[in-house]
Amino acid sequence: MTAKVEKQFQVSGFFTFFLIHSSQTGVGILNFQNQVIKGAEQDAWISLLITGVTTHIILYIIFKLLDEENSDLVAVHHYCFGKKAGNMLSVFTMVYFWLASLTVFRAYIEVIQIWVYPTIKTWQLCLVFGLLFYYIISSGFRTLTGFSFWGVILPSFLFFLIYFPMKHTNYTYLLPVFSHSLRELFESSKAYSLLFLGFEWILMYYPFIKDSNSKNISKWAYFGNLYTIIVYLIVTMISFLYFNQEVLQQLPWATLMMVKIVKFSFLERFEYVFIFIWLLVVLSPICISLWACTRIAKRAFSMPPKKTLTLLLIAIMLASVSFREFKSIDHLTTLTANVGTAFVYVYLPFLLVIKWIKNHFQKNINSSRG
Repeated sequence: MTAKVEKQFQVSGFFTFFLIHSSQTGVGILNFQNQVIKGAEQDAWISLLITGVTTHIILYIIFKLLDEENSDLVAVHHYCFGKKAGNMLSVFTMVYFWLASLTVFRAYIEVIQIWVYPTIKTWQLCLVFGLLFYYIISSGFRTLTGFSFWGVILPSFLFFLIYFPMKHTNYTYLLPVFSHSLRELFESSKAYSLLFLGFEWILMYYPFIKDSNSKNISKWAYFGNLYTIIVYLIVTMISFLYFNQEVLQQLPWATLMMVKIVKFSFLERFEYVFIFIWLLVVLSPICISLWACTRIAKRAFSMPPKKTLTLLLIAIMLASVSFREFKSIDHLTTLTANVGTAFVYVYLPFLLVIKWIKNHFQKNINSSRG
């Protein structure tokens, strides 16, 4: 069951860079520091590099899974397990993708409610953003790619803001270097893994990437992941140089606290502008994951994408309203991190092994017949 896509619906392989990076960048960059520092403390930047390298490895596994005949995850499931069992596994994957979009969406609403509009109701934000998501996703994958492009380009100018916290950095906060065990480094690496999740959605939009050379697509995917590593490394280092370890462990929104010191003569509360600009960043992981869900439903059960999207958005809004306490949102984030880590680092390598075994047996059968 191949996934053929007409050329007018495809995008150039160059945009894989933006799709990968925008999928990995969301709300987590605003408050990850107090989680990653629990294990390796000032050496957590090493854990970031470990997570980045392992993500590269998983991307390699993904491109080994995908080929001309099995060009998306649904096709791979059908090839490895048959149609019925494959569809069941695709449903579980769709639930995980939906869970990822819910986590990013609810976390961004939490940011708005804490920092900008403390009295605004969750259902009001759900309604406004839900209509926006429906418009973007229903417009097609090319429109979604365009938002991913601008969601990378426009927020990149915000990196000039590191000038303000850099004036108050203390390099002794990074000392001593290499003073933690491998167990502690991997503990922080696990906390970083949530930040890198999202690249696996290429399993569903791969057929929509137009390129005669699959190696060119993988090249741009690796570059996108590398840029994610660089972005998180910059934010991590600036945070560790600006705050000491004791403060970071108790600070829930370290990135926004650094943005808060930015002052202009014409603008007093720059963090408000930063939060709303960050909406461009948050749009991509939410919309791409929901689009991937509609694609799975269409490929596995021939469900109309717009009907599926409507049901998914209703479910995501109802679920968002049900999370009334901030602790429950933290539990949701932890659940998504655990499920995503298991899917990426356990299930995908397992799936590659199954595909390799299936290919091996088919070659033996064909050779014996010949």
